[in-house]
Amino acid sequence: MKCIVTGAAGFIGSHLSRRLLDEGFSVTGIDSYSDYYPRWIKEKNISSLFDRKDFQFIAGDINSLNLTGILKQSDIIYHLAAQAGVRASWGRSFSIYTKNNIEATQRLLEATKNLRIKKFIFASSSSVYGYSPELPMSETSLLFPYSPYGVTKLAAENLCFLYHKNYGVPTVSLRFFTVYGPGQRPDMAFHKFLKCVMEGKPLPIFGDGKQTRDFTYISDIIDANVACIDFGKPGEIYNIGGGNRKKLKDLFPILEDICKKKIPLQWENKQKGDVPHTLASIRKAQEDLDYSPGTDIREGLAKEWTWIQSLYAQKG
Repeated sequence: MKCIVTGAAGFIGSHLSRRLLDEGFSVTGIDSYSDYYPRWIKEKNISSLFDRKDFQFIAGDINSLNLTGILKQSDIIYHLAAQAGVRASWGRSFSIYTKNNIEATQRLLEATKNLRIKKFIFASSSSVYGYSPELPMSETSLLFPYSPYGVTKLAAENLCFLYHKNYGVPTVSLRFFTVYGPGQRPDMAFHKFLKCVMEGKPLPIFGDGKQTRDFTYISDIIDANVACIDFGKPGEIYNIGGGNRKKLKDLFPILEDICKKKIPLQWENKQKGDVPHTLASIRKAQEDLDYSPGTDIREGLAKEWTWIQSLYAQKG
């Protein structure tokens, strides 16, 4: 089967493309190499895939590519391309988010609506919950996005549902909860923390450190994506969390033990758009996708620490 992966040079997209190839799928990756973070990191993510015989790559923007020709004969479409980042989505940058998260999704769905595909899998985010009063957050919880980024991801989810109901596009939306591991974007907390440790700089902590997140290791995220091919129900939404809910401040001793260094902290004001807590109810994913996250937070952070050291040693 032929898979399309948008955002193929990104954190999750590159891992997913590699896994699909390993499982015998052919993959066409699409990525615009947006300037949200350094291009060399994306090129590093995807470099090993260019030697794979069943991998093709298209460098381009979904909003300007001839999608009809590209998507023809495809069986599975994974839409991971997006403008990421809660904190960067305010003010003048919002138009970038509407273009890359809403308009690009609509254009991809429009190009797909008359194709006979098996599944259209959309990468959503726990950011759609925002200030939802329910913990754990279930797929039926009230949604109160707390950042412009969250608003655009929810709008894209709604577009997927509309195209499923009106045109029969077999969409499935996956709400990812705080993904981490090797390949993580440099704007994300663990990447920033571990890079600071490596450089001997204090860790910037926004807020009081009591905020909690449901941390999900990258391989668990990929397991859920692959399971969706056969088991994801069209029109449905699934939470994909890791079962590793931790207070931020409780992670610093773990990081110190992994890195074998005392880590100084630099306390900063809380950032706009940051919610106090996230926690996924994964019952639906367990039942439909046989999803079972299996990576302990310490194990996952140790793997990311090894990768961080290698990444920046090679750059130097």
